[in-house]
Amino acid sequence: MNVDELVAIDVHTHAEVSSKGQASLDDDLADASSAYFKIEGNRKPTLPEIAAYYRERKMAAVVFTVDAESATGTEPVPNEEVAEAAAENADVLIPFASLDPHRGKAAVKQARRLVEEYGVRGFKFHPSIQAFFPNDRLAYDLYEVIEETGAIALFHTGQTGIGAGVPGGGGIRLKYSNPLHVDDVAADFPHLKIILAHPSFPWQDEALAVATHKPGVHIDLSGWSPKYFPPQLVQYANTLLKDKVLFGSDYPVLTPDRWLADFAKLEIKDAVRPKILKDNAARLLGLA
Repeated sequence: MNVDELVAIDVHTHAEVSSKGQASLDDDLADASSAYFKIEGNRKPTLPEIAAYYRERKMAAVVFTVDAESATGTEPVPNEEVAEAAAENADVLIPFASLDPHRGKAAVKQARRLVEEYGVRGFKFHPSIQAFFPNDRLAYDLYEVIEETGAIALFHTGQTGIGAGVPGGGGIRLKYSNPLHVDDVAADFPHLKIILAHPSFPWQDEALAVATHKPGVHIDLSGWSPKYFPPQLVQYANTLLKDKVLFGSDYPVLTPDRWLADFAKLEIKDAVRPKILKDNAARLLGLA
C-alpha cells in the first residue's frame, strides 16, 4: 500500500456477503437498514467489488464483517475470507475481523490466530447486535489478546440503522452501545487502541468525553452524512480531537462519494482536514 498516493483511508466498511452468496444479515434486517439509509445501488458488493470500488477512487478501506450469530442466528462472512481478500488486494484493503464475545475461549483463540496467521489489524464489535455491554467481563480475555497483539478494537456506538423500523427494532437494544461502557474498557486496558464508531447519538457528549480523557480512544465519523454532525463534534474535531478523529463512511450503506462531498462543505480547518481524511488513520493503523 502506497499511503502517499492515497486520497483517503476509510476506516469503516462492511463485507456483507461471502463468496458463496451468504449474507451476514437476514433479509428483514437488511431491508430495514436499506430503507433507513435510503440506499441506492449495490447493497451487497463482494469483497473483490469493494476493492475495485476503492481502487478506482484512490482510497484504502478497513473492511470487516459482524459476528452476531449467537443473537441473530445468522452466520457472518468468514473472517478468514475477509483477510484473504485483503491480502489479495493489499494496495487498498486493510483487514479487520469480528468475533462474538459470547463465543468465549474459542473467540480468544481465534483472535490470536487471525492476527498472527492472517494479518488482521483490528476487531469490530457491535454491542447492540451482539447483545453485550462492552465492559462485561465475558469480553475481557478477548480484549487482552487484542491489546497484547497491538490490534485495534472498534466499537459501534449510538443508535443503529440495523433493526430500525422493524417491530421491536428486531429485538436489538440500543442501551448496549452507550460509549460510556467503553470508558471502562479503556481504563482497564490502558494500552488498547480503541475506535468509537459513528457520531454517538444520543450520547455524543459522552463519546467526546471518553475520547478526550483516554489517550487510546479515537472516533470515526462513519454512518452519518457530515451535514448532520452535531456542532460539538465539529468543534472537537477541529481542536482537542484533531489527531484522533477518523474518516469512515459505513459503506455500502453510506458511500464515500456522498460522505466526502458533504465533508467538503463542513467548516473544518485546512490543517485538520488531511488529518481526518488520512493521516490520523495511517498513524493508528501503523501505515505511516
